[in-house]
Amino acid sequence: MQKKNNIKNELVAYLLLTVGSLLFAVGDVMFVNPYLLAPGGTYGLSNVLNTVWPWKISYYAICMDIPLLLIGTWILGPKFGVKTVVSTILIFAFTWVLETTWGYNPVIHEGIVEEAMHNYVQIPHSDLFFIPDYFLNTVVGGVIYGIAIGLIFKSGATSGGSDIISMIIHKYTKISLGTLVLIVDSCITLTTLIAFKQIRLPIYSIILIAIESKVIDLIVDGIKSYKTVFIVTENIEEVRNFIINDMKRGGTTFAGTGLYQGAQRKMIYVTLDRSDLIKLKSNLRFLDPHAFVNVIESSEIMGLGFKALPEE
Repeated sequence: MQKKNNIKNELVAYLLLTVGSLLFAVGDVMFVNPYLLAPGGTYGLSNVLNTVWPWKISYYAICMDIPLLLIGTWILGPKFGVKTVVSTILIFAFTWVLETTWGYNPVIHEGIVEEAMHNYVQIPHSDLFFIPDYFLNTVVGGVIYGIAIGLIFKSGATSGGSDIISMIIHKYTKISLGTLVLIVDSCITLTTLIAFKQIRLPIYSIILIAIESKVIDLIVDGIKSYKTVFIVTENIEEVRNFIINDMKRGGTTFAGTGLYQGAQRKMIYVTLDRSDLIKLKSNLRFLDPHAFVNVIESSEIMGLGFKALPEE
């Protein structure tokens, strides 16, 4: 039974990986490249190189991804796993197919015209010019990128690419990985300003990254929001009974000592979703009007009654 579950989980993981890789290629070829954006990563830099020196995006990206994987494995050890390698190959393949069959035509635009006119944008490597809709394209591109990378993360793969550069620098400098990823991606984003001399391009790229990061969080962590609540109360039994009997929730009780007077205090620790928190707050005023309550945002909750603990 355990073996069947493992096989099923692996099949689901590779399905997520495949769909995520396909969506990533769609976002890059159909939404990011036609608008000359570069939202970080090797594919962001490849978009700029593809426009300045025409060569397929996929060729530029794979020429960067393979050395980065090899260097990363040599310096950091085999952290990336088989799924990251598979994801790298799938994104390359899907991108190559799309740019070969679809080209670099935009999906979102306000019309395509045959002759250049003021404020129209030329499609890279094409004689056609289109009227751009930068904001809508940025929003849709960010959502597609976010879903794609979120699915890849949920499959157990990592994004690889330029993130490996951040991981290598982190090993030797101890600067936080999040800060380094931001620095590396920002440098890649700014290449659009250097290459195309348009300040709006890096701005739209940054907006796309912000949307993408929020969507990744929704895909990986889920939509449901949880709050961790600490309640210091003199009416411990009343609050406890309400949480257990009325809210059908569990929790933990602690004993502590107040800093000011050294008095003994009792505290309840409980994790709730948003609707349960509202219910608790509205009733605490009757259960103990003098209770002290601390509410903390919880990014992820695992265990009985919440998300299952990860399997090996």
